[in-house]
Amino acid sequence: MEDFVGGFVHAEYITFSIEPEFNGYRLLLGNYIDGGAGDSMSYHNGKKFSTFDNDQDNSGTNCAVTHHGGFWFHGCFQTNPNGLYTWGPTPYAIGVMWQSWKGFNYSLKSITMKIRPRLHRSATAIPESNVTTSYH
Repeated sequence: MEDFVGGFVHAEYITFSIEPEFNGYRLLLGNYIDGGAGDSMSYHNGKKFSTFDNDQDNSGTNCAVTHHGGFWFHGCFQTNPNGLYTWGPTPYAIGVMWQSWKGFNYSLKSITMKIRPRLHRSATAIPESNVTTSYH
């Protein structure tokens, strides 16, 4: 994640998976590890993915409509990477948000979700210390 003044943080979780369509694309998230951003994602664990035309959140309103983008809303969110792209300070909770880092009134410059496959360990597996991963 990046803010508009050059700050960078990330949030790392042990696991991340999404259930199939018949389960509403429910989010299954492991424990938060670290990264400086704080844990704004665990609030959404176990929630179904909501969009403007498929309200699956726990709110009395459609969070995807109210907050301008689809996500695993609860009632409504602690993070919203799919909110409106605005510049920095915003009216309450309409932008690209990560509440535990910048609060509800600041829209981030960028946010990226990176998912990698879980390594399956075996007798022939390469030790993690010898594996180099590069994201561009």
